[in-house]
Amino acid sequence: MSVPNVMPEEASKLVKVDGYNYVDVRSVAEFNQGHPTPAVNIPILHMDINSGQMTPNTDFVRVVKANFPIDTKLVLGCRSGQRSNTAAQLLQSIGYNNVVNMCGGFSGERTPSGDVITQGWEELNLGVSCDSDESSSYDFLATK
Repeated sequence: MSVPNVMPEEASKLVKVDGYNYVDVRSVAEFNQGHPTPAVNIPILHMDINSGQMTPNTDFVRVVKANFPIDTKLVLGCRSGQRSNTAAQLLQSIGYNNVVNMCGGFSGERTPSGDVITQGWEELNLGVSCDSDESSSYDFLATK
């Protein structure tokens, strides 16, 4: 079974009207530079400060499960929609059936030359915050 994909405008409606929670699966640094309002941050990958490479967050599933019951409605988003698709498939494989992936992500999807394929949440002015209250931060969510 494949994960349903939604465009940013539909994701915004799901969050604002239909009771979905937005989980931003980008790194903590990316989230802190700006994220959808209201989003929580549970990275599927972490930036390794020594190598500069992205490495899997081995606590991803544990942190999601600790913060969201299996029947929670979730919109997953990242920068362009690829990491969030992987995360959505992973959650679906463990029983989360109300999960959608947001195509285009926060920053939009682009061709290698920079042409816009899909506008992202930020470009569409759907509500962006650079503030992180404690309850939306990965450090807080990971303590549960």
